[in-house]
Amino acid sequence: MDYFSWCIIVAGFGMAVGAVGPSLGQGLAVKSALEAVARNPGASGKILTTMMIGLAMVESVAIYVFVVAMIILFANPFTEHVLTLLAK
Repeated sequence: MDYFSWCIIVAGFGMAVGAVGPSLGQGLAVKSALEAVARNPGASGKILTTMMIGLAMVESVAIYVFVVAMIILFANPFTEHVLTLLAK
């Protein structure tokens, strides 16, 4: 396999692995928030606000993984180096 095929495989694998952590974190956050609202319905506004802020922080990890995968695919800093090595 050539260099660019490996870049595509690594980017896809990185997205798959990088999405597991945030999805588990978001599931646990929503589960805990629902349990808290079930125990104290009067505090649902504060719980919802805090949960949304936490979900945004967790989702940022998945966005960082996506950005790194796009860099690997489209703006790979090693592309020129690999092309010069292959040309020799």
